[in-house]
Amino acid sequence: MGARVLIVDDAAFMRMMIKDILSKNNYEVVAEAQDGQQAVELYKEHKPDLVTMDITMPEMDGITALKEIKGFDGDAKVIMCSAMGQQAMVIDAIQAGAKDFIVKPFQAERVLEAIGKTLG
Repeated sequence: MGARVLIVDDAAFMRMMIKDILSKNNYEVVAEAQDGQQAVELYKEHKPDLVTMDITMPEMDGITALKEIKGFDGDAKVIMCSAMGQQAMVIDAIQAGAKDFIVKPFQAERVLEAIGKTLG
């Protein structure tokens, strides 16, 4: 199997879509989180090679979760998934240590390109 990935998104269909893209391309989805708090806990438990992180989520947003994960593991590789019009938040995320970002709705090729570049 390829790299181990944690998928974080509050929308089940988005998680399913990302999981489908990843599993068809030899990545292993080790866990899925539906909010930032769960993401931080699952990151600590599984220590994945990569995280795909939604920005807008209940409980804890993606940027706060990113900061907590980076605080726990400075080498964590996180790609943000944002909706159109969230450029300011994307800049915050990059400054907080995100490696790349994908704008929804996204194409499989763009997801794979961002992951390949981040892990490569």
